[in-house]
Amino acid sequence: LTNRTDAKDMRATAQHILVDSEVIAETLKEEIIGGSDFGDVAREHSLCPSSQKGGDLGSFGQGEMVPEFDEVVFSAEVGETHGPVQTQFGYHLIRITNRSS
Repeated sequence: LTNRTDAKDMRATAQHILVDSEVIAETLKEEIIGGSDFGDVAREHSLCPSSQKGGDLGSFGQGEMVPEFDEVVFSAEVGETHGPVQTQFGYHLIRITNRSS
């Protein structure tokens, strides 16, 4: 028997906004920090098909997303807006809505 929690058992839910420049991501982050709703900003600006759902990515396990995205979702503070995070797809703003082991 072991007390070690297998990292692959960790799951999270998150929203994200995908744009093609760091400048746009920073501008949108300021809007959100200033009180704009993350989901509304995602619907209006995100290049990802998830934009139709306010950027909601649903539930996923550790290792299912690209490494740069995964690292933020499974280590950063839940409920805050993180980023911009650059991946092969562009620049993401990420809001972790839930995380469990």
